[in-house]
Amino acid sequence: MSSGYDLLKGLKVTFRELFRKSVTDKYPKEFREKPQRFHGRHVLNKYEDGMEKCIGCELCAGACPAQCIYVRGEDNPEDNPVSPGERYGFIYEINMLRCIYCGLCVEACPTEAITMTSLFEMSVTDRSDAVFDKSVLLVKEDGSANTHEEQTKLTNPEELTKIDGWMRATAPNGNPDFENIVGWTNTLGYGERAPEKGQTLEEE
Repeated sequence: MSSGYDLLKGLKVTFRELFRKSVTDKYPKEFREKPQRFHGRHVLNKYEDGMEKCIGCELCAGACPAQCIYVRGEDNPEDNPVSPGERYGFIYEINMLRCIYCGLCVEACPTEAITMTSLFEMSVTDRSDAVFDKSVLLVKEDGSANTHEEQTKLTNPEELTKIDGWMRATAPNGNPDFENIVGWTNTLGYGERAPEKGQTLEEE
């Protein structure tokens, strides 16, 4: 008798849940909206004049706790400089299999050359395809990010359009005096990015 009662009790819970709205997304038909500072795949940005922002200083590689970044800088050619500085990033590679998406490389970069998109769903058939070099990381001539679909399979390429997914804070240390002040340089294809919404000064 008790087993029959327990069965009916369990079915009651089952039928009740059948008519409730699902809390899960219909993935991959529907994608969750990512927050502004979501940590995804990296991009190397350019200035509005087309010059690369990376100066090959290797600070991002030094700050990376996963040691997944390899950078080698070289002197800029005098007749055709690649970046505004004395040096540029001749080799830039990121092993995405080792990356932990912490964003420390973005914080360490003095020229805001490297930022992070909203893309994190990638799959490869060969481990070597997960090592992205400048041909993948560097933005195109119009400032948009490379899709690199020839070497990796992407679930939602649209997430690459948010190439400023992780930028420096507008209000460092929560200081409301920095609200609405742009804290970064202009970028190819996007110009001056709008500042983040900071904290608001309390009315006296």
